[in-house]
Amino acid sequence: MSERAIAIRLKIPDNEAYTALVALQRLGVEAERLERSEIWIVEDAGDPSSLASRVEANESVFNPNKHRLEVLASPQPRAGEVWIEELGAHDEVREHLGGKAIDGIARARRCVGWRLLDRYGEPVSRGTVADAADLLLCNPAIEVARLGPEGSRARREEAGDRA
Repeated sequence: MSERAIAIRLKIPDNEAYTALVALQRLGVEAERLERSEIWIVEDAGDPSSLASRVEANESVFNPNKHRLEVLASPQPRAGEVWIEELGAHDEVREHLGGKAIDGIARARRCVGWRLLDRYGEPVSRGTVADAADLLLCNPAIEVARLGPEGSRARREEAGDRA
């Protein structure tokens, strides 16, 4: 059984992400774009190459008319990204998958993923993501934030090679 992660995003403009981006910019967070995803971290015994098609077959999670699905390389937030998960989150297979099992998936947890990008489309620094989580994206009374690794922009700035 392997832990895998998938991200499901809207194909259409995401008003919630836009509203959060404007609020973050007003709070002084330097980001040019904000992407919101529903992140599913699953324990999967099935064939990794069929994970996307197995999830897409569950209409309680995925609607091909409005969603895009990406199988992530790692079950960890990417550079420039924070995953927000409810405290005390539990196995959500029955509760949030419409009571429908997905072949191979034994357990599942759901998070909201927020990925911040700069004006060049590069992930922002980990510090900027942490600020965004602290200022707006995460309510520490009921949620926990998991940050991704340092982004390429921050590594360039540390090296003195600013774009």
